[in-house]
Amino acid sequence: MKLIVATIKPFKLEEVREALTEVGVRGMMVTEIKGFGSQSGHTEIYRGAEYAVNFVPKVKLEIAVSAEMADQVIDTISKTARTGKIGDGKIFVLDIQQAMRVRTGETDNDAL
Repeated sequence: MKLIVATIKPFKLEEVREALTEVGVRGMMVTEIKGFGSQSGHTEIYRGAEYAVNFVPKVKLEIAVSAEMADQVIDTISKTARTGKIGDGKIFVLDIQQAMRVRTGETDNDAL
């Protein structure tokens, strides 16, 4: 089992969710986050004054899938979330040692 953690631009969330549903992803966790990478924030003008915005809004997706499905999910996220501009995001893949569905007690792949 794998845990895929992806950060994407917020306006891409619904498009990515639809694409993942089409390839068989049954659930995910979504968190609104702020961060910076190579784009290092930006400046904005508010009421005539310029302000540095050091953290950029992003959305973090956490998706638990079987190991066999991981490559397809990664490919789907990267193709759907890509704009070709700086700040498109990152994808990390971690191993899941154990999973359990609280309601039924199912474990591992059955719990996903």
